[in-house]
Amino acid sequence: MRETSARLLRLLSLLQMRREWSGADLADRLAVTPRTVRRDVDKLRDLGYPVNASVGVGGGYQLGAGAEMPPLLLDDEEALAVAFGLQSGATGSVEGLGDSSLRALTKLRQVMPSRLRHRLDALRIDVVPQAPRSAVDAKVLSAIASLCHVHERLRFDYRTNDGTESRREVEPHRLVRAGARWYLVAWDLTREDWRSFRVDRMTPKTPSGPRFTPRELPTGDAAAFVSRGISRALSQVTARVLLDAPFEQIAPMVDEYWGALESADGDRCVVELRGESAAGIAGWLTAFGVDFTVLDPPELREECLRRAEHHAMLSERYRRS
Repeated sequence: MRETSARLLRLLSLLQMRREWSGADLADRLAVTPRTVRRDVDKLRDLGYPVNASVGVGGGYQLGAGAEMPPLLLDDEEALAVAFGLQSGATGSVEGLGDSSLRALTKLRQVMPSRLRHRLDALRIDVVPQAPRSAVDAKVLSAIASLCHVHERLRFDYRTNDGTESRREVEPHRLVRAGARWYLVAWDLTREDWRSFRVDRMTPKTPSGPRFTPRELPTGDAAAFVSRGISRALSQVTARVLLDAPFEQIAPMVDEYWGALESADGDRCVVELRGESAAGIAGWLTAFGVDFTVLDPPELREECLRRAEHHAMLSERYRRS
């Protein structure tokens, strides 16, 4: 009996590894006859695993999706990965998953062998229960994902960064996650162009619209489309600043996401910074901790003068105190 159970687990593991197996291949891997493989497949079906079979040349066995979710077969690293994901899911960027994640984690931990429970407990961390400002509801994400899949139009109220609200109707294409935020890439029917929308600023309306024929995204990659949009939003102002420090000293401080660096001479370098405003870039310059000269734009020079006057006033105020 123990040998049969071990063989069933081995058979299930093989079926999960590859899309399709021939009966002869499975028999060879398990060191049994094809007839035993057929009997073992029937036993897996009795346990709730939907194993599909096809006959003829090229036929074989395939693990399908069933109406019920049977027990999963995970190796040690897979089980820990799922547990860590569930643990972090309770405080992630999606609201409505916390209780479900904790219940699933409790069930998984109960069936873990002691060696895995010890590893999981050793890496357990305390998290402040504070939802991200851009958290979205799991039901909203699920509804939008469904419309992307069935190709039905979506109507929603949208709030921009400055608080302006508008009604939008789009052909949803793909959901994309960037950091802690979720975006919907869609064809905007009013503007007749591709747009990305922050999901946490959307209020979907029901019912959904008619079905549509999917359009091809020009870039072909929804994630790249969102990334470029974020870069544009963060690159409304570009500045060039001469820093009184060598290239090697400044290079570790500059991230390619928001800046670029070039050598000027042996003791100085030029940094190009991209940001939402001149005021924001002026604030970053203090992080380098060296003297600097603003090359352009003029707005940044004016912002630096305003900051200098403000700090001078504060300095005098503290001296008088």
